[in-house]
Amino acid sequence: MQHNHNCCQPSAPENQARRNWFKASAGVALAAGLSVIPATASAASLTQEQRDAMTPDQVINMLREGNERFRSGKMQSHDFLAQKRMTATGQYPAAVILSCIDSRAPGEIIFDTGIGDAFGARIAGNISTPDLLGSMEFACAVAGAKLVLVMGHTACGAIAGAINGVELGNLTGLLEQIKPAVTATVYAGERSGSNYEFVDAVAEQNVLLTIENIRKNSSVLDGLVKEGKIKIVGAMYNLSNGEVKFLS
Repeated sequence: MQHNHNCCQPSAPENQARRNWFKASAGVALAAGLSVIPATASAASLTQEQRDAMTPDQVINMLREGNERFRSGKMQSHDFLAQKRMTATGQYPAAVILSCIDSRAPGEIIFDTGIGDAFGARIAGNISTPDLLGSMEFACAVAGAKLVLVMGHTACGAIAGAINGVELGNLTGLLEQIKPAVTATVYAGERSGSNYEFVDAVAEQNVLLTIENIRKNSSVLDGLVKEGKIKIVGAMYNLSNGEVKFLS
């Protein structure tokens, strides 16, 4: 007895109707600043249409919602093989995340994003170097990302090293770039790398100074900010509770 394996499959018109519904729903969600994909759905990578329709504030909302899903254990189902196939011929990331190399602070996971949704730029202490500035200029001016997020984190070893004046090969020069944040941090208690309250205060100050340096040293990114095409904001990730606190 032959079985019709297509008997339960939607017809071509039904498939088209579903695609049209999804596109319409996506437009409504974006207009309202809401997430396009329900938390229970299998998440697809952002399309150019979806990304281009977003404002910088809507990208921030997308990341906030993703972090809340991460914290609550209700992350989206990511079919990474499907996302790989979907992005093989093009990518449309909504944000570039400049974060620390710390293995406990992976931005893509913290914000529950998939392949193709965000550029990742990582360096100890989440500072901005000329090469990273060039990378972020590509992400925004060429590839169309709407947000630069500078994300520090609690208990940062690079920050503690800068406070303690650690010297080690090329790391010495990197930590020198964090020291202005150490000096600029107003703190009445023990100013040492073993006092993690002070370390976290310096880490937050370092995020703010990095944002200043990005705008100062990249006329491309600063120009996009002035035109309202992108935003550059800061955040701190708490290693203990998984929360990302946006600073600006």
